[in-house]
Amino acid sequence: MNFTAQDVKALREKTGCGMMDCKKALVEADGDMDKAVDILREQGLAKVAKKASRVAAEGVAFATTSDDNKTGVVVEVNAETDFVAKNADFMSFVETVAKTILENNPADVDALMACTAAGTDMTVDALLTEKIQVIGENIKIRRFQRYEGACVSYVHAGGKIGVLVNFDTDLADKAEFVTAGKDVAMQIAALGTQYLNRDDVPADVIEHEKEIMKAEVINSGKPEAIADKIVMGKINKYYKENCLVDQEFVKDNKQTVKQYVDSVAKSLGGTITIKEFVRFEKGEGIEKRQDDFAAEVASMTGK
Repeated sequence: MNFTAQDVKALREKTGCGMMDCKKALVEADGDMDKAVDILREQGLAKVAKKASRVAAEGVAFATTSDDNKTGVVVEVNAETDFVAKNADFMSFVETVAKTILENNPADVDALMACTAAGTDMTVDALLTEKIQVIGENIKIRRFQRYEGACVSYVHAGGKIGVLVNFDTDLADKAEFVTAGKDVAMQIAALGTQYLNRDDVPADVIEHEKEIMKAEVINSGKPEAIADKIVMGKINKYYKENCLVDQEFVKDNKQTVKQYVDSVAKSLGGTITIKEFVRFEKGEGIEKRQDDFAAEVASMTGK
């Protein structure tokens, strides 16, 4: 074999074709990258490769759990348009991807692509290529998170936001626990909660906030001598707004999220502790292409 795994990866990035297709093309081309590209084009995969260069910033953030709620996953799968995100075939693919992650526990997206897709005899990579060809848009599996333990999932606004929360509890089989878990997940979705507790907030984030707050206090006319004391009060407010356990519970602002969870546990005669959570919002951080239609028309007409 006159090529390496890095060559396969490079060809895939260059063409957008599946890993197995790239590997076969390199075998046939005896490791010649340019010839492998031609082979992929000849096989009719150039259509897929062309789509791979297009920005996929729509799609869905999808979250689900196993039947026994002991494993959960949240995954973001992107497409080019919101229309495709509502396509039944696309959603079926997303659900297959999520189930594959639940069953196989892949280390990352690359490992996931090599897994056999749940309920099929194809790899996820091959299934993805097929969906791109059938649906007609670039589709990308962007990221996922898998938890083991007592898990509760929540999907907001048809896939705009997906949330997965992992709990430490002896009440996982109780319907009341699942309801409380959904309440917590909905809180995270609605408020864009970033951290579980104060210890999770990075020190550099706090220092940055302090600098901004102190400048704001001084600029408001307060003496610098008392600025630090005022800033400490503001930092406590920052924690209450950004740390899940300290946040006011949206359904009852007289108690915090932790107090709410503790009250549910007490009523059921057990314990519930929020261990970790993840919130995916579709397309966050992806730079969407801004089409300049006037320029496009001008280029077509030569004006």
